Amino acid sequence: MITPFTLTENDILIFLDQRRLPWEEVTFPASTAQDVAWAIREMVVRGAPAIGIAAAIGLYLSIKDYQKDDREGLLYTIQGAKELLASTRPTAVNLFWALDRIENVALTSHLPGQKLKMRLRAEAIRIWEEDVNANKRMGALGAGLFASPATVLTHCNAGALATGGYGTALGVIRALYDRGMLKMALVSETRPLLQGARLTAWELWKEGIPYRLVTDNMGGYLMAKGMVDAVVVGADRIAANGDVANKIGTYALSVLAERHGVPFYVVAPTSTIDLSTPSGEHIPIEERPEQEVTTIRDTRICPRGTKALNPAFDVTPSELVTAIVTEKGVARPIYSETLPPLWEEP
Repeated sequence: MITPFTLTENDILIFLDQRRLPWEEVTFPASTAQDVAWAIREMVVRGAPAIGIAAAIGLYLSIKDYQKDDREGLLYTIQGAKELLASTRPTAVNLFWALDRIENVALTSHLPGQKLKMRLRAEAIRIWEEDVNANKRMGALGAGLFASPATVLTHCNAGALATGGYGTALGVIRALYDRGMLKMALVSETRPLLQGARLTAWELWKEGIPYRLVTDNMGGYLMAKGMVDAVVVGADRIAANGDVANKIGTYALSVLAERHGVPFYVVAPTSTIDLSTPSGEHIPIEERPEQEVTTIRDTRICPRGTKALNPAFDVTPSELVTAIVTEKGVARPIYSETLPPLWEEP
């Protein structure tokens, strides 16, 4: 199974460096919280669920080598590591959810220092395992929305590389393929970092799932020609009213889908739902370095001195979202009423 990282027996988190795919499969070993923070910030690992899992393991790594049986010292170290990891990327709420979950275990377990370390390790692994299981449930629920074989357009990478394994939006495509219900996956390239072309296409190629790569500006043409049966995307944060933050370019696809009567499905675990954020206008949007836009693999594609804008995400208004698929069920409008029960359900 494709996975963005593995954890060795001696607790080194080995990342598959996603910056180097598909040209080469290179790994980056992380043995400290600082290593994990760097990997998240530099996008060695990316994708909201994967970032959350990595951060949870990173919080454990911050105290792995702490030798004193000193609970207060451990908690102080955890707090510092949490602040570091939380500072890496602002939009994906899964990051903060996972860090809060690990910290809450540390604060409430009342275990002595050495036992607390093992408890936090187990909790981080549990988050990882839960994510994989949730992805498979979302895949099945999402595939169940299709009554006949379909051509599905997806944007960015919401696959195994962006999660603990299997994927959210790409999990639905995998489930459709396994059921004989997938005609074709259309993969938008996803400028500026080309996560669709580099990562989603790589995953589908590795697994023999039929796909075609399309440029980001082909969506309207494809829908107008009747070549798209549904758009399926992931999410980095879902506000309480159902507004969805996802990779830049998602909003444009949702507008085109509405214009052409194409269903627009969002697939994300309940950890991506942020009921404390009332609407999309309150979601912080990460601004990334402009050289990601002005260059491709360190090759300049514009005149020297060109300035660029580089918001990493945009927000799709809830009224353009046909349904939100989670591991606990499928929510439909009105999302302010249908999302909270999914979050609260045990």
